[in-house]
Amino acid sequence: MPEVSAEILLATGSAVLRAEVERIVAAAGGHLRVVADPAEGGRHWDGAAAVLVGSDIRELPPRRRAPAVLVGTDGEGDSLWHLAAALGAERVAVLPDAAAWLADHLSRSRAPGPGGLVLGVTGGCGGAGATTAAIWIAQAAAGMGARVLLVDGDPWAGGLELALAAEECPGLRWPDLAEARGSVDPAQLAESLPVAGGFSFLSWPASREQPVPVGAATVLGVLDAARRGYELVVVDIGRREEPLQSFAWDCDRIMMVVPSQLRAAVAAVRMLQDFPPVEATVLLRGNPGAALDGPLLEDAIGLPVLGRLPELRGVAAATESGRLLDLGRRRKVRQFAGAVLDALGEGLPVGAPA
Repeated sequence: MPEVSAEILLATGSAVLRAEVERIVAAAGGHLRVVADPAEGGRHWDGAAAVLVGSDIRELPPRRRAPAVLVGTDGEGDSLWHLAAALGAERVAVLPDAAAWLADHLSRSRAPGPGGLVLGVTGGCGGAGATTAAIWIAQAAAGMGARVLLVDGDPWAGGLELALAAEECPGLRWPDLAEARGSVDPAQLAESLPVAGGFSFLSWPASREQPVPVGAATVLGVLDAARRGYELVVVDIGRREEPLQSFAWDCDRIMMVVPSQLRAAVAAVRMLQDFPPVEATVLLRGNPGAALDGPLLEDAIGLPVLGRLPELRGVAAATESGRLLDLGRRRKVRQFAGAVLDALGEGLPVGAPA
């Protein structure tokens, strides 16, 4: 095993990116080693506290550890996320907006502490039931004693708080955090968020007004704080490209809810192209015996089916009236969510409730 050092390794031939990262690493109190070509990194690559790769790098040598962060500039657009997926990068930092976040991230990379699991939930097609699944998983984990945060990742979905009947719950919403930059204090975040169903939530407001823009750097800072303040963070990602870029890239795992229908499977395969390089599984929605059931769906999408979202009467009406938490107390739902939590592994309350 290579010896781990406090050194930050940056692979880039861009003078602009080098200057930006040098300033950030200095602010973080670290030491930076720069190589113009990843092949030059050699023995320093695996021993570095963190590996950064510039957006001018198009491929990595074989058998290299995945870079922690792909760094680029705000003029590069969506190509940054496509490149990050190709390189296997864990995060994307768009400079200069993400400078404060990157400095904090690098400071903590030299002395990492324990952190919670960030689970993304999305739908393979519209109306798949991702919000329902996310709420039930968060509710079950909270019921088992975990500190849980449910995050609304889609500003155009109407507000997660509606599905929780929690519009009047006091606490911060996403627009209140729009100006946050860099590190966010986990304890202050937890104290400031509303609570419903035994878990904290961070929602877009349920209003007719245009959503207030929240930058990618703000999302990074908030989710990093959430990871440090909660045992489980469930992110209802949504299906739009912007939420996928902003939220999915900070998830440790992603679960995709897919109805047992051919069109849904085709849509899910297309959506996979925008996923970050993290473990992904399918939550099947549909009654047993459907034409496109578990094994066929696994073959069609190329992902394992982890569980089946229960088909209950009145789910659509409960979503509209904010009664999903009531349905979440039913035995079938608790068994489903318990099995999902059990599959997430150590560090979480596990086991399906009786």
